[in-house]
Amino acid sequence: MFDRMATLIDGKALAARIRTNVQARVEQLREKPGLAVLLVGNDPASHTYVALKEKACQEAGIRFEKRLYPPDVSETKLIADIEELNGRADVHGILVQLPLPAQDPDRVVAAIRPDKDVDGFHPENIRRLDVGLPGIVSPVALGILKLIDVTGIPFKGQKAVIVASSFFAHPIEVLLHDRGMDSATVSPDDPSWTDALREADVVVVAIGRPGYIQGNMLKPGAVVIDVGTTRVGDQLVGDADRESVKPIAGWLTPVPGGVGPMTVAMLLVSVLKAYQLQRHHKRP
Repeated sequence: MFDRMATLIDGKALAARIRTNVQARVEQLREKPGLAVLLVGNDPASHTYVALKEKACQEAGIRFEKRLYPPDVSETKLIADIEELNGRADVHGILVQLPLPAQDPDRVVAAIRPDKDVDGFHPENIRRLDVGLPGIVSPVALGILKLIDVTGIPFKGQKAVIVASSFFAHPIEVLLHDRGMDSATVSPDDPSWTDALREADVVVVAIGRPGYIQGNMLKPGAVVIDVGTTRVGDQLVGDADRESVKPIAGWLTPVPGGVGPMTVAMLLVSVLKAYQLQRHHKRP
């Protein structure tokens, strides 16, 4: 039986170190990298996330440009603006804040030049990840990998289960597989998903269902990476039920203060990578 409470993984502290490192690297550059964010609609969570990204960019010395659009803006307008940003030498990263209210995210994201796609969602960046070529990888996937890294568990031969949509899970699966971990994605609507969970050394959950993962679903000592963030009353709550998970898991990311800060920090790393790709004309 596992006989200690889970160690909380301090994503905030890890993110702060990464941001300091990015700031130091930006200071050495001849020109400031630039990030443009397209924000559509009035979703409060999306506005909060963009504000956090803006603040992080300002602190790191990355030029930040925000474009606001009404919820019913046409895809044609968004794509035209992306194409303009694609051609600007002072914009190294382009990000469309998701979810979009009504527009097709696949069509809009596909308009971004792959070497400026700092979210790593462009089909070309996904393809490059799949075949092991250099490209830009999803910041949330990279952040999750670093959070698992700090636990010190060996990757090789371990089993991971990702409870999420296949679109979200795919880059995480690839990165874990590259490190020698056996990983699989399950849907919470699959009747047998809890059986897979009990075998997992690492659980990544991103379903937006507060407190859905209970301690009795887990293998004792498992690493639980909780990506879910849902506002319940005046609190932000994760997909893992913290009170029941803590006595069973070995490590747990808190909500807030876990995956969120790491995603923002790794976005800054992506902007730097995009800047370097463009500077050396290694366009994916």
